Amino acid sequence: MPSDQTMTVEEMGQVLQSFSVSDYIVFVLMLIVCAGIGVYFGFIEKAASTEDYLVGGRKMTVIPISLSLIASYISGITLLGTPTEVYVYGMQYLYTIGGVFIMGLVMSHCYLPVFHDLKLTSSYEYLALRFDKRVRLLGSALFCISILIWLPLVIYVPALAFNQVSGINVHIVTPLVCIICIFYTCVGGIKAVVWTDAVQTFSMFGAMLLVIVKGTSDVGGFLQVIQRNIDSQRLEGPEWSLDVTTRHTVWGLVIGGCVGWLQTNAVGQTMIQRYLALPTKRQAVQAVWIFVFGSTSLVVLCSYSGLLIHAKYFDCDPLTTQLAKAKDQLLPLLVMDTLGSIPGLPGLFVAGVFSAALSSMSTGLNSMSAVALEDFYKSYIDSSPSKRHSNLLVRSVVVVVGVVCVLMVYIVERLGSVLQLAISLSAIPSGPSIGIFTMGMFIPQINSTGALIGGFSSLAFMSWLVIGAQYAIAQGKLRFEPKAVISTGCDYAFNATAKAVIIDETQEVWPLFRLSYMWYTLVGASVSIVVAVIVSLIFSSGQTEDLPHKLFSPVIHKYLSPPKEKERKHEIPIISIITADNS
Repeated sequence: MPSDQTMTVEEMGQVLQSFSVSDYIVFVLMLIVCAGIGVYFGFIEKAASTEDYLVGGRKMTVIPISLSLIASYISGITLLGTPTEVYVYGMQYLYTIGGVFIMGLVMSHCYLPVFHDLKLTSSYEYLALRFDKRVRLLGSALFCISILIWLPLVIYVPALAFNQVSGINVHIVTPLVCIICIFYTCVGGIKAVVWTDAVQTFSMFGAMLLVIVKGTSDVGGFLQVIQRNIDSQRLEGPEWSLDVTTRHTVWGLVIGGCVGWLQTNAVGQTMIQRYLALPTKRQAVQAVWIFVFGSTSLVVLCSYSGLLIHAKYFDCDPLTTQLAKAKDQLLPLLVMDTLGSIPGLPGLFVAGVFSAALSSMSTGLNSMSAVALEDFYKSYIDSSPSKRHSNLLVRSVVVVVGVVCVLMVYIVERLGSVLQLAISLSAIPSGPSIGIFTMGMFIPQINSTGALIGGFSSLAFMSWLVIGAQYAIAQGKLRFEPKAVISTGCDYAFNATAKAVIIDETQEVWPLFRLSYMWYTLVGASVSIVVAVIVSLIFSSGQTEDLPHKLFSPVIHKYLSPPKEKERKHEIPIISIITADNS
């Protein structure tokens, strides 16, 4: 940092907002590449059918699909939210990677084989085959809710980064960048999404490695980073407490985290659609494990960058001085402080963060178009739409949902730190969703009435729980103790008169609202399954007795009744339904 003692924090902020012409060129080049890929797959190598548009004709290859999976899941929320989490609360969150590896095992052996054997386009088609159209509609609606919660957060975070490095208002850059994303997703379909994701994955890794290597060198090396974080107790061992109200414990991060990752990766349309674009189950399993190792590597890099932020500002907290106006601007601040003097590198970092956002947004939009066509239009309006109507519908959905999500950024910016917020709000639809799929694949005795009531009960309960907890946090009745910071070593002037808000920790909060957000998805799934079992016992109809074994997870096949002759007859309409849906 500059050593001029007369420099104010406002002047310091202006110095660090030196986004040069070369940075803008690098950033714009990334957008041009993405748009170019969309043009290629939209006008040169056109999708021959709706199936080609949505799942690439099921002829995609493992590497681009795997890179797309990584880019789709690792959004700007992860790139900026994880370093903030580590800087403010310490290293505990990193232990969630244990849940990711367990998720890979469970998904490969329990969930993925069911979807791949049925050759579905929408994962929610499964709910119609296992239960009925009502449950399929509920599952699709839960997905739509999750997308409308998730995408505005995904869009807002990189806009924050851009604002920190350039000073440009988030509401100027957000629409401009999102128009590019909506364009290439709309015209290019799944192939454009996958190949832009592949390019953006390298951009994300490159951006993070640049910051880490240069930043570590600037503070005196890796050992200096580690020592400063040990001294501040940010680098610490796992918390083994069995208290479910403790914000982060190993149990919550691994078990609760595993269920959360399962919902997104094993049953969520955004990810399943990519696995189903691969021709064989073996290739899909390979993609699962490449995703596991790739995503955990990026989470580790993001966590280390949080340690690096503290090592850089260990004696001058930028949140206290207001050098960073929001918590999730800490990493962009580090970037400008570390790379700002090297033309083009800040632009490369911002391009990487926006790449993460664009890949997640394009994935969400493409998946929404698949759900709109397969689960809503074909199920309730026209089971065999013309090619023209299908193409018009899927592209219209991309445009409309994209515009809505951009407008919702105005709401998101008034909320809190993005990582916990994103996980908490997504649990409202995610808990019931993973619960319905799990009961369908693992509990043959549950019928459609039980699944429907269980899903609605879980949705209502999770809405009450999550919104109640977020309200308690906003009111200051529920707080989490951050790690200590100091600001005695700053070499610029700032307003030191602001007093910390003293919160009465004895205020009464409903006990369930104290539950760690890492348990939310598991709790939601458990509520849906328990209610579904009870309702199915009360309203037993015997409708599940003759269902084909392929509708259940392979791990329970040995516990099912031997296949009957009529089961083979029952499979004919299932195949017919799938063929009709995919035609």
